[in-house]
This record gives sequence, C-alpha cells and structure tokens, in this order.
Amino acid sequence: MELGGWFLWFILFWVVVLVGLFAIGGYFMFRKFLKSMPKQDGLSDLNWEEYYVDKTIHLWGDEEKALLAELVQPVPDLFRPVAKQKIAGKIGQILLAENAKKIQLQHIIRGYIQATPKRDHKFLRKKLDEMQIDVRPYEQYFEQ
Repeated sequence: MELGGWFLWFILFWVVVLVGLFAIGGYFMFRKFLKSMPKQDGLSDLNWEEYYVDKTIHLWGDEEKALLAELVQPVPDLFRPVAKQKIAGKIGQILLAENAKKIQLQHIIRGYIQATPKRDHKFLRKKLDEMQIDVRPYEQYFEQ
C-alpha cells in the first residue's frame, strides 16, 4: 500500500494538528503543575488561594458572588472556574490583610485587578465600563 496524493496530505495535516493540540495541552498542564508545587513555606499557590477563600467565605453574599460572576464573563468557559478561584483568593488575601468585616466593591475590583495579568486589564476596563463602574480610583492598581 502506497501513500500518495490527497491521503498523504490528510495524514500529515492530522499529525500537525495532533502535535499542536498535545503541545498546547502540555503547556497548560505544566503551568498547573508548577502552581501546585510547594514553596518555601510548604504551601503551593493553589493551597494559599484555597486558604484565603476558606477564611473569607462567610463574607461573600449573593450580590458579591453575582458581581464576581459578571466580571469573569469575558473569560472563556473552560477557564472561568479557575479564574474565579484565583480572583476570589486574591480578594480573600486583601480582606484578611485589611482585617475587613464586610466585603465591598473596592475589594472585589482591587482583587480582580491584582489577580489578573496586565494583558487582560484592557478587557477588565471594558467590562467595568459596561457596568458603569468608575476605574479612576483603581488606576494605581493597574500600574502595579
């Protein structure tokens, strides 16, 4: 049996597609693996996120949860739960650092800004604009 013509190109196309998909999947799995590695204090980034969320879960009301869900709408469905966990962890860290008794809009916005990479800040600005939330008080956090 000899490969030739369109069938050869079909096989080569699928080899390239599969290698590309495996590379992309491996990249994300490796990133997750690095986040789960313990740091010098014995806890990983994922452990700290969980800790902050657990310590501040009683402060989250339905409105705050709905606001966070609304803010993460631009994130693709596949990554949305991970983004929510990371942002909620950062918000929890802020709440514990300030010894806050109640979660406020400023905590959610600050936590979202600090938890997301700079390349995603333009999407956040756009979303906040759509929600008619003034970003001027938070400009200093976009700079960090």
